[in-house]
Amino acid sequence: MFKKILLTATCSIALLQLQAQSLYMPRDIKKAYDNGTRSPDGKPGAKYWQNRARYNIHITAAPPLTTVKGTETITYINNSPDTLKRLNMKLILNIHRPGSARMGDASPDYLTSGVQIDTFMIAGQKRAWNNDQASSTNQLVALPKPLMPHDSVKLNIAWHFDASKQSGREGQIDSTSYYLAYFYPRVSVYDDYNGWDRVAFTDAQEFYNDFNDYTLNVTVPKNFIVWATGTLQNPTEVLQKEYSDRLQKSFTSDSTIHVATLEEVTGNKVTNQKGGNTWTWTATDISDVAVGISDHYIWDAGSVIVDSKTGRRSSMQAAYSVSGTDFKNSVQYGRNALGWFSHNWPGVPYPFPKMTAFQGFADMEYPMMVNDSQMGDPGFAQLVQDHEIAHTWFPFYMGINETRYAFMDEGWATTLEYLIGTAEKGKAKADEFYKQFRINGWINNRSSNQDIPVITQTSELTTGYGNNAYGKPSLSYLALKDMLGDELFKKALHGYMDRWHGKHPIPWDYFNSMSNVSGRNLNWFFNNWFFTNYYTDLAIKTAVTGKDGYTITVANIGGFAIPFDVVVTYTDGTTKTIHKTPAVWEANQKQTLVTFTNDRGKSLKSITLDNGIYMDANTKDNTWSPKGK
Repeated sequence: MFKKILLTATCSIALLQLQAQSLYMPRDIKKAYDNGTRSPDGKPGAKYWQNRARYNIHITAAPPLTTVKGTETITYINNSPDTLKRLNMKLILNIHRPGSARMGDASPDYLTSGVQIDTFMIAGQKRAWNNDQASSTNQLVALPKPLMPHDSVKLNIAWHFDASKQSGREGQIDSTSYYLAYFYPRVSVYDDYNGWDRVAFTDAQEFYNDFNDYTLNVTVPKNFIVWATGTLQNPTEVLQKEYSDRLQKSFTSDSTIHVATLEEVTGNKVTNQKGGNTWTWTATDISDVAVGISDHYIWDAGSVIVDSKTGRRSSMQAAYSVSGTDFKNSVQYGRNALGWFSHNWPGVPYPFPKMTAFQGFADMEYPMMVNDSQMGDPGFAQLVQDHEIAHTWFPFYMGINETRYAFMDEGWATTLEYLIGTAEKGKAKADEFYKQFRINGWINNRSSNQDIPVITQTSELTTGYGNNAYGKPSLSYLALKDMLGDELFKKALHGYMDRWHGKHPIPWDYFNSMSNVSGRNLNWFFNNWFFTNYYTDLAIKTAVTGKDGYTITVANIGGFAIPFDVVVTYTDGTTKTIHKTPAVWEANQKQTLVTFTNDRGKSLKSITLDNGIYMDANTKDNTWSPKGK
């Protein structure tokens, strides 16, 4: 009988340990781990693979004409173990077509005929394309012969589209300034856990792309300047010598150099004066390219050291109209951001040679570019630019599937925005802005759809996107930083980033890497933050007087494992603060005890819980006072 009881107890303990060490994993994700493409220790599996392509793109634009014409050659390389019988093409600009599925309404100025394919060839064979039927942002294309593992296929495509009059993430900024993004037909991601990425783009979600090599040629009339992702290969061909020299000088300058002033641009002095100029850009191992065009934008530039070990500099540029007063500071704001992010948090050198802030309307990130709006508030403009630049590391360095897991990049960009904001403006201002802009709308909204678990796929959300993508995951990252301490947290974060940059991590890779590198089983923490419908709400349940002080019971009503301060106030007005990290919730996520010793000779007035940026849903039960106080 004793042996049976002992065996049962042992099995129960083993079961509890197993449960404590595991997180829910969907069947498609589990299959990837079973297949060995991903590893339980957080590393890419021994059989990990990802596909890639080489894009050679040429587009022609001549504002104020709205039509943009393009040709491209795509060499698509199948590194997977699968034989592919068809490709899935992404035609993101089809979101502008009347009748396309969207999360919101579309005005007439937003609507266009989308992408119009003029010719489509696979391996030299012309294929029919029905533009009237191809209204989706996804289009499957049958291959003339199966694409075998480790083989490649070449596509030749000619297309055109009209830049939408209403500019958001892309389109016309004004009659002769365009921002072109997602403008080329591309092969979508084929990955190890989902196969072809065929989630429809519905204008509210973001993107998932392979790491590719790009050569981008942009032909525009003389006097138009082009800014784009990548390195400009022919500045002396498209710019007059004086302006090419200024641009070159900016690459080693800490100061802002005016590459071209408004008077110089509109005075037709900047570009070579032939009939048209073709600007050539190249970029390797990058997930996308974007283009800005104008004949009246001011051009500023400078640079900053982003890698202290090598002395490597990155260029920071700005392109803006005379009304874009916020952008007069963009180069210096950007230099500060690139340097701070590189040397502090995340503490990984900026991976690209350039960043450009382009004045538009999107407040949106692109590889090596941000498309930001004129705010009329330099402080807020800096914060927005910081946030968009922070996206360089998440998702562009890390290859995140934003369409499914937006919290893997927006949550981190929000966290980095807060950390750099603290350095720039002080903790009090950064805290206040973070609470107002990121948390206040969530914690004061009791709707059940706001407490959907963060792990919920973004593509399946119609409500709660902002809180699940930005606020809640950011709080989790900051809570983990508080619990592990800066040194161990950074070590674990760098382990995750080193393993997965240039690849396609998913949440379980992050969870497993952080546990593995930190040397601590963090599954209880990740389960608490990502797989529950918790919120932030603490309360003082009881307070018991001891020989030399007090023991208070803090109830975790909301459920999230958050850090908090116990603020002890004495009758003479003095205070002391006792900080508790989220580690106090590991043993019991419902409540914890906090004991403190009274300062000698002082009389207690009150005990208050202060959650800081982890705003409390009900502050009425956060303070306790002895009777009669």
